Amino acid sequence: MRSGWQTSEVETACRLVVCGLVVVLAGGFARLGAAERPNIILVITDDQRFDALGCMGNPVLKTPHIDGLAARGTLFTHTFCTTSICATSRASFLTGQYAMRHGVRGFRQPLTESQWQDAFPVLLRRAGYHTAMVGKWGLGGPLPRKRYDVFQGFSGQGRYYPKPAGEGPHLTHRLGQQVIDFLETRDDDKPFLLQYYTKAAHCQDGDPWPFQSDHRYDQLFADIDVPTAATATAAHFARLPKFLQESEARRRWKIRFADPAMYQKSVKDYYRLVTGVDDVIGRMVNLLKKKGLFKNTVIIFTSDNGFYLGEHGLAGKWFMHEESIRLPLVICDPRLPRKEAGRRVSEPALNIDIAPTILELAGLSVPATVQGRSLVPLLQRRRVAWRTEFFYEHPFRHPRIPMTEGVRGVRWKYVRYTSLDPVVEELYDLKTDPREEKNLAKDSRFTERLNEQRSKWQKWRKRVK
Repeated sequence: MRSGWQTSEVETACRLVVCGLVVVLAGGFARLGAAERPNIILVITDDQRFDALGCMGNPVLKTPHIDGLAARGTLFTHTFCTTSICATSRASFLTGQYAMRHGVRGFRQPLTESQWQDAFPVLLRRAGYHTAMVGKWGLGGPLPRKRYDVFQGFSGQGRYYPKPAGEGPHLTHRLGQQVIDFLETRDDDKPFLLQYYTKAAHCQDGDPWPFQSDHRYDQLFADIDVPTAATATAAHFARLPKFLQESEARRRWKIRFADPAMYQKSVKDYYRLVTGVDDVIGRMVNLLKKKGLFKNTVIIFTSDNGFYLGEHGLAGKWFMHEESIRLPLVICDPRLPRKEAGRRVSEPALNIDIAPTILELAGLSVPATVQGRSLVPLLQRRRVAWRTEFFYEHPFRHPRIPMTEGVRGVRWKYVRYTSLDPVVEELYDLKTDPREEKNLAKDSRFTERLNEQRSKWQKWRKRVK
């Protein structure tokens, strides 16, 4: 088990990109022959926060199948998205780039042709992988059907039920069956890449029943009261700046979590949606084992961004609180020695790390355009200098969602609301204030620290660009 974030003054991956170097991966997977390449399954859920897993200590939600992957694989306990909104984060997963580099800021914007040429699904297909995409695509433009051998993705948010009255097979069940169908009919002569992107646990926007879970779970958690967060109090909310009190996140809080009964219903349904995904994972793993594929299949389970469940009196995501930017991440590589099973890695992982990780697992070189770092060295316990901080940005334009940038480090978090005039800054000591309740930016005792963090933000901004 790794005890903490290792010290490194400069983010190695970004430095290599800035210097214009092509990163050629070395190590255990770099010289794999075609027959030795593993199958790879990437599962990305929607709006699933870091602690919405049993293996991450959730006191209510049980996820035995995902927990089983963690027990056989590696659990990354400090994983983050570099932009907490669906479309931008998904572009970062595909390209391994920060938003400032790939430029996808809205829901209608697709990747460019040059970006596609360096995207991991295209590179793996070119290298002989049989590729498939199932579920919520999340980016704009025409669906990329021709980029995959099998494409069963959909545009927009989709609907959990085919009928507005909540009737018919639930979307999670339908997508799960498509996953099973692909595994049953895949090309046996090639390794495969499967991207399984769920709609769960995203809410059904504009519907009076926001978290539309499968009716088969209606009685799950019925006899349990979900505890409320320590920061979900009127007193804490009153300390927030006015622009957050009037933000879109507060408006959505009012329609999801505003009273105790509504809170219990919404959170339980949110957990039920995650339970549905967990059951699909169980079906998928059982089939892999039945067909003799499990031992050579790497499964990566994560989410596109975090999600407020009433913390700070907010809902949604977007801002830089931990609940919004922190993700679950499990990587199960059954090829690793059994003694490595069940490890917890605390070095910070990012959504931009998934693309280079997949490429190294497949034995491919990583394009120079990629800004993330492969997590394979951490999986293999190699001694490497690792990041101690990362850059966060939220450039989406919305009248009630201020744009945000900042730097999240081991101890200090610097937040800058860049679209406000004048600019508003926040500074948190995560060691003494992990709930981010006390903004130190205006405390004269921390002026030097604020200046230091502001300087880091400026340097990161130039480096990422």
